[in-house]
Formats: sequence, C-alpha cells, structure tokens
Amino acid sequence: MFVHNLRLGATSLRRNVLLTALMIMSIGFGVAASMVTFAVFRAVSGDPIPQKSSRLFVPLVDNRGPQYNRRGEPPSALTYTDAMALMHAHKATHQTMLFPVGLSVMPEDAHRMPFKAAGYATYADFFSMFDVPFQYGSGWSNEQDEGREPVIVISRELNQKLFGGENSVGRRMTLDDRQYRIVGVTDHWDPKPRFYDIFDGRIFADPAQVYIPFTYAIAQRIDTYGNNNCGSDGKRGDSWDSWLQGECVWISPWVELDDAAQVQAYRQFLDGYAREQRAAGRFNWAPNNRLRDVREWLDFQHAVPPESRISLSLALGFLVICLVNTIGLLLAKFMRRAPEIGVRRALGASRADIYRQFLAEAAMVGLAGGALGLVLTAVGMLGLGMVFEPQIARLAHLDASLVLLTLLLAISATVLAAFYPTWRAAQVQPAWQLKSN
Repeated sequence: MFVHNLRLGATSLRRNVLLTALMIMSIGFGVAASMVTFAVFRAVSGDPIPQKSSRLFVPLVDNRGPQYNRRGEPPSALTYTDAMALMHAHKATHQTMLFPVGLSVMPEDAHRMPFKAAGYATYADFFSMFDVPFQYGSGWSNEQDEGREPVIVISRELNQKLFGGENSVGRRMTLDDRQYRIVGVTDHWDPKPRFYDIFDGRIFADPAQVYIPFTYAIAQRIDTYGNNNCGSDGKRGDSWDSWLQGECVWISPWVELDDAAQVQAYRQFLDGYAREQRAAGRFNWAPNNRLRDVREWLDFQHAVPPESRISLSLALGFLVICLVNTIGLLLAKFMRRAPEIGVRRALGASRADIYRQFLAEAAMVGLAGGALGLVLTAVGMLGLGMVFEPQIARLAHLDASLVLLTLLLAISATVLAAFYPTWRAAQVQPAWQLKSN
C-alpha cells in the first residue's frame, strides 16, 4: 500500500509541474536558510570540553572594589600577585595560569624568513586539565616548571611546517633569540569557543602554535601578547617588577575541582585569601570573588556571538513563512482533486487511505525540497563571510549530521504542513462529487 501511495503521489506531482516546482523551491529555500545559520550557531555555541566542563573552573578575585569594578563583578583575569598566591596555595586537584605569547620563530634553514607563532605561557597541568592530545611526546613536568627550563610544546601544524611532520621531540628550535628543547607535539586541538582564553578575545582565533612554561616566560621577561587591563589607574608601572607587583590584570586562571565539596572548599579558600588581603591593607572591601565552571563562564562572557542568534531566529521565521506558503499550495493542489477523491471514496477508500496517499505525496515534496535545500546550503556556506566575521564563518561546515538533519527537517516540516490540506481533502463527500460530475 505504501508503494502504491508513492506511485499515486508521483503521478500527481507530475500532473502539475509548476505547482510542484513552487512547493519544492519554497521548502528548499526555507530549509537552506535555517541550516546555514544553524551550522554557524552549532559551531559557536557547543560545549568545547563536554567531558570536563563541570569540573573546570575560573577563580576570580576582586582587586578593584565596588567603586571601580563593573556592575559588582571582579575583573575577568588576575594580577600576577593573585595568580601566584593561588598557584602556591595549591588548593585544587590541578591548576594552571596562562597568558598569550607571540614569539618569532627562527627557521634552521637560513633561506627561510622568520615568522610569528602565537601561543601561551602556562603550567604543566594545562595539558592534562584540558585533555590536549599529543602526536609525539608529551607536556613538560612540574619539576621543569619549578626549574624554569626552556622547553616547548609545538602544534602539529608548526611541526609539519618546520620539520616536515617528523618526530621532533628532543630537537631544538629558536624563538626570539632563545633556544627551546621540544618535549611534545600536539595533535590537532582547537576547541571552539576557546573557553580558556576569553579574556584576550581569542575565542575563535587560529589554533595556538606554541606552549612554553609560565615560569620561564616570567624569568625571561616575555611580555603578554594579549590584554593588559589596569582599570581606572590605566598604568602598568615604570618597570617589569612594578608591573608584576601592580594591580593590572592579564593572567587567565583555571582550576580543576572534582566534586561539590572541593568547589565549596575552594570558594572558602578564595574568601579567606581576600580577607587576608583586606587585613594586609591591600583591599578595603568585603570578599567579592567568583568561581564559574566552563558553561557558566561562557554564558557570563556571552561567548556566543549575538548575530548568530539573530540570524538563526530570522531564518526560522523565514522557514515558517515558506511553510505557510506551502500549506496554501498544497491546499490548492489537493482540493483540485476533489472529483478524484470522491470516486475513490465511492469505491471504498477510507479517510485513512486518503490521509496516507496525500501525506506520502507531501513527503515526496519534502524530500525533493530537502535535496534542493542541501545544494543551497552548500552554496550558502560559501557566502557566510559576508554576514559573519571570517574567523566565525570558517567554523561552519556541511557534514553528514547536517545533511541528515536537512533532509529530516524538510520532510517532517512538509508533512506537518500537509496535515491541514489533507484533512480538508479527507472531508470531501463522495455523493456530492459524483452528483456534481
């Protein structure tokens, strides 16, 4: 019976090609607009580290007070003084601090020009906390942190560029006139949004190419390649030491806490630390700290670009308009066949048979609209750069899940839109139709 209904549907669709083409185009354009914007929204709003997002936290300390902080919120990063205090206290299972660095890579081949490599100065725990995958070697150790050793982890892409993809662990490379020993090569790792460096605005930037020890970077006076927010004071001091001891925030902190008890204990630790600073005369306000996990941090920072939400809403609205148009076209098409329906009903077809026949026909329209929608979605991906920033537009891609979702959305939306026209067709009275013909 299902195959029979499909044959009837195909015959009906061929009977009025123009009306069928209009319905397919309406569904195709509506679905394509929705899928293109959904692809962007999906890329920028996902959980970048779902296996650990509830265990990774950003601890923040208010070093400015209610007179200068923004709407009662502490700064989104730490001063060097606070960052070191949290590291030395070691109250979390794992903890790391980081700041961006931009280093000039000096290729071994004298004929090649130096180039800039962006990355981070961080601690050894960075790699285990964020589940960084390795192609060769591993991260450095805590002892190498303490020893301020000039070791480095480079990305797979940089390793390919410098060493042709060979295992480069143990080799040396020069950055900014300093020699580093390679201890690890990461596999491709580029979580989006880049949750661990929102303070510096690199949420959708290119993947990091180098990682060096935080302690070595400080010892070598390697300056931050990111933001340095000194608040209302606006000064970072006259020297390196005065900057480190000042109240400018520029370090992104992360801790890993295993359960609710650890989270509560860490909150108490932060409040205790703030009270100590108040007693020492550095703060003159009550503790005002924050401890947010990854999802809470992304929501607080509004990591999802507002234009992606707006575009998705507009596209869904456009899809609804297309479906309303499809309802009208289906209604006109089905009611033209009232005599045919009357004959079928007179010959014994039930209303359920009419429902099955016309919904099968609508599903065929939806399938064809979905196929057109796939083509238009692929074309739309090429033009995303005209609507979104390039670094966001390149995140969207047409994969198998999006193909399947496009077809399912097209078919289900069309079948849903066909219920009213089908209900009207099923109400046709066979006696009246036979008499009028």
